[in-house]
Amino acid sequence: MAANRVDRVERLTNLLALLLESERPLTLVQITGALAGQYPDAERSRRAAFERDKAALRHIGVPIESERFDDHATYRIDRAAYELADLELDADETRALQVAVAAVRTDTSAGRDALWKLGGASAGNDAAVSAVLPQRPELPVIRSAVANRSTLVFVYRGDRRQLDPWGLLLRGGFWYVVGYDQDRDEKRTFRVDRFDGGVDAIEVGPTGTFTRPESFDPRDAFPADPKQIGHAPADGVLAVVWIDATRAEAIEREVGSARVLERHADGSINVEVPASNLDAFRSWLIGLLDHAAVVSPPEIRDQIIDWLTGVVEAAS
Repeated sequence: MAANRVDRVERLTNLLALLLESERPLTLVQITGALAGQYPDAERSRRAAFERDKAALRHIGVPIESERFDDHATYRIDRAAYELADLELDADETRALQVAVAAVRTDTSAGRDALWKLGGASAGNDAAVSAVLPQRPELPVIRSAVANRSTLVFVYRGDRRQLDPWGLLLRGGFWYVVGYDQDRDEKRTFRVDRFDGGVDAIEVGPTGTFTRPESFDPRDAFPADPKQIGHAPADGVLAVVWIDATRAEAIEREVGSARVLERHADGSINVEVPASNLDAFRSWLIGLLDHAAVVSPPEIRDQIIDWLTGVVEAAS
């Protein structure tokens, strides 16, 4: 029961963000496409869920307008009415809306103005909920590509990628796009703020160039191993790491017994872990402090040593 409630709160927040950001009215098909996996697949259930969400947002004063275009209903939020209307909310309703607005707008001037209008403050005991969520310039382009089923071409950590975007995810304060990587022939996840060149470097293909798998569920799409974001073991970059006896059992539970390459008499182990995403690998390794050391390959070991040396020199 609690999980369903959290899912709907997240969906309402994402629906609010989508309608606020869109420069044109959106049909229900475009909305549910942009919020991939967040509405039921069956048409009647999807329509019913959307109508409940629309009514809930209207109930707290969000002015969702409906128009007809080419015999289809479209939806939009009048930003002027949204930001300036006297909502006359009670304390609980105000707090709930502060959470939603804080989650999607707090790093923009519009978001700060809206929070102020809702009784938020920048400091003190009555401060608005500070669920800071970065607003990336790439998001409207990616959302449009998801809704229109358009292939994206971008550069990620120096590599050109062609991705059929299935959906956007928000995890740990960062936006991720999930889809089919045409060059790697498998599903991949990419952190949006790590695109090279920003929004101007993204190419968007024609509409309707791919079909999202019916089995795709964004709630299960995030890699269990963050070191594989944008990469996978099949890329061929793996590191062998020595783990001392005090951490061996915990790390074996984390990575799985299949990745234990060698067990030593003193209780330490050698494990094999993905290292294609060097930043994620380095963060994982540093978290183990002096309980771990890179054994191979030499280039990964050298990069870790060089990075640590630079940190020490900068601090001295």
